[in-house]
Amino acid sequence: MDELLEILEEINPYIDYSTEKNLIDGKCLDSLSILTLITNICDAFDIEIGPKWMRNENFNSVEAMWEMIQTIQEEE
Repeated sequence: MDELLEILEEINPYIDYSTEKNLIDGKCLDSLSILTLITNICDAFDIEIGPKWMRNENFNSVEAMWEMIQTIQEEE
């Protein structure tokens, strides 16, 4: 999960990712940040985040993203 936190902190170091649970719904990340985030996650974890994973709840918190990453890795 440390690598995911590093990716997020590169995008916006001013967000407390350990406590924030509404990164998307709370508009903490804008659309460009989200695109960058998805690209960086795919590259770092060698996964493909397909359309079925493109839901706010999968990106609202670090825990949700980490769970999504692990699930995708298990499926591939």
